[in-house]
Amino acid sequence: MEIVKNEVKNAEYEKRARSLVAQMTLEEKAFQMLNGAPAIERLGIKAYNWWNEALHGVARAGTATVFPQAISLAASFDEDFIEKVADAISTEGRAKFNAQQKYDDYDIYKGLTFWSPNVNIFRDPRWGRGHETFGEDPYLTSRLGVRFVEGLQGHDENYMKAAACAKHFAVHSGPEDLRHEFNAEADIQDMYETYLPAFKACVQEAKVEAVMGAYNRTNGEPCCGSRTLLQDILRNEWGFKGHVVSDCWAIKDFHQGHGVTAGAEESVAMAVNNGCDLNCGDLFVYVTDAVKKGMIPEERVDEALVHLFTTRMKLGLFDEKKETPFDDIPYTAVDSKEMQALNLEAAEKCIVLLKNEDSLLPLDRSRIGTIGVIGPNANNRKALVGNYEGTASRYFTIAEGIQDYVGDEIRVLVSEGCHLYQNQISNLSQGKDRDSEVKAVCEASDVVVMCLGLDSGLEGEEGDQGNQYASGDKPNLNLPGRQQEILEIACASGKPVVLVVLSGSALAINWADEHVPAIVQGWYPGAQGGKAIARVLFGDKNPEGKMPVTFYRTLEELPAFTDYSMKDRTYRYMKNEALYPFGFGLSYTTFAYSDIEVSSETVGDKGITVRAVLTNTGDREGTETVQIYVKADREGTPNAQLKGIRKVSLQAGESRKIEVSLPADAFALYDKQGVNKVEAGQYFVFVGGAQPDSRSEKMTGRKVTMIPVHVEETFVL
Repeated sequence: MEIVKNEVKNAEYEKRARSLVAQMTLEEKAFQMLNGAPAIERLGIKAYNWWNEALHGVARAGTATVFPQAISLAASFDEDFIEKVADAISTEGRAKFNAQQKYDDYDIYKGLTFWSPNVNIFRDPRWGRGHETFGEDPYLTSRLGVRFVEGLQGHDENYMKAAACAKHFAVHSGPEDLRHEFNAEADIQDMYETYLPAFKACVQEAKVEAVMGAYNRTNGEPCCGSRTLLQDILRNEWGFKGHVVSDCWAIKDFHQGHGVTAGAEESVAMAVNNGCDLNCGDLFVYVTDAVKKGMIPEERVDEALVHLFTTRMKLGLFDEKKETPFDDIPYTAVDSKEMQALNLEAAEKCIVLLKNEDSLLPLDRSRIGTIGVIGPNANNRKALVGNYEGTASRYFTIAEGIQDYVGDEIRVLVSEGCHLYQNQISNLSQGKDRDSEVKAVCEASDVVVMCLGLDSGLEGEEGDQGNQYASGDKPNLNLPGRQQEILEIACASGKPVVLVVLSGSALAINWADEHVPAIVQGWYPGAQGGKAIARVLFGDKNPEGKMPVTFYRTLEELPAFTDYSMKDRTYRYMKNEALYPFGFGLSYTTFAYSDIEVSSETVGDKGITVRAVLTNTGDREGTETVQIYVKADREGTPNAQLKGIRKVSLQAGESRKIEVSLPADAFALYDKQGVNKVEAGQYFVFVGGAQPDSRSEKMTGRKVTMIPVHVEETFVL
């Protein structure tokens, strides 16, 4: 019933939008296609700035809850929780918007159109913006992307809570310094198997309101003016009804970077004629002249504006105050105790335990008199939040989190250890200027927590202030600067060492994997991150995170950064053994699977159901991420691919029956012509807490259960 009502309501909004647009002059229309749309007082249209960000919290507009970065949230593998976080973000977005409107503040970052989520595929660990994504897997990205969109947009039958935007359409994933001129070439098979599924899911399942084009060209066409992407696929194939926005100042790249047009008017005409409705930037001021010269039909301009004003009407921006159920959300909803509690829970759910030799973790506080907290990320707020961030009212670094947790019972000695990436902290020193302090702290401590990794000054978007490397991309997978050296100093002390890595991407910590007894991947865990890490280290929270990306051993095994073929990339196509595989993550307890079965050994157009009994065989409560993978048993097909997830929390000794549906699509693969087929033949279904690779089996000590099934006749989906 809700869908029918939505369709009726949307038709009403569209009719109102058409009536409004019909009253505008051509010049007024052109300016409404800019992200900073001015007021048209004679028509009762307020000024509106479309540009707002909410990647992991309301960004760039003052105080807001700073949740863990997107890649961190992806490590939860928890789509229900992702929607809960997104719903909280839109609550804060509405609370801030209500206050801003009350005081006539229509500035940038003050609207309800949030340009999130980023559902690009993190195909290469060098890409600086990879930590904005949900990882390397199209299935996981699709599931989390859909639920993030639903959380932002809400489920009211008459109004959207906020408008989400799936970006960057399509294929973009580095290099950052070439994005304004680069042509990403991907064949049809890779497009449909890897680069497009998450966008399709956001459009068709979540009804995402907006799609943002990418800076790059894809197969020769600039994405923000691509007929293939914006018309053939997005509108015609997928039935997208919302609006398309350019990436910021991307339209000028058509002539300045890509060289596919002669100047501004041609670029604007290419973008508008091929389906771009809104310009982040100012180049669409040329729309007026382009229409007058016959380069753009005015009907197409009208169509774009109907898309845009329909969105504003869905948000209730043309209705009287109090008509939407969100107009009464008070400013005090921002940064409330409930938001802070949710943020702490988010940070805890995202932490991945990579190694725990001889059960060093959780730490026993009764046996510790002094703890050393060492490293450039021990007190680094920038390493908590990633990019596209808001401003928290309080931050908890790792050192602060541990200090608060242990109180006066345990002495905490803190040392920066070394600069994050430079050879020394003080420019006047002879170098190695904290080595003696590191040695002294280790000598005095019963256990040492090493806080290493990256921050958003090292990996991020081109042009971000402070990026030290390659316009935000990483030149390699090494720990930067002298971090490896101080890690070796700590290990040489003979004291137990716990390595906590804060980063938004893979690092080749091969030495650490061999020599450090306990390793935790903390990602960019948000403003509450240090508190969450302390609770995990001391066992108040059992780690449950899983790897949303592969950690490789070396860059040499990867193709060139500019090669967009998926061959030898990500867990789905790689041949070598990973350092830490996609889907991997340890716990302080153990889980056993029994009574595993499928509803049918023959897969038809309805798919099959996987059933199992999961038991917590350890001595403490824990949460398992049940993962279902599917592998086609024939040459030239991907490795086993994730096709089902179920989060299950169990007390010690508790068992529970679980069911996971695998639709026919879970067994389908696209051919080289882009046709999605379920081919006749044998398939393997894998059920367990990790992917069925040798490295995961070695580190978990468990083999994932394999069930053969078959398809009798090929059919097309």
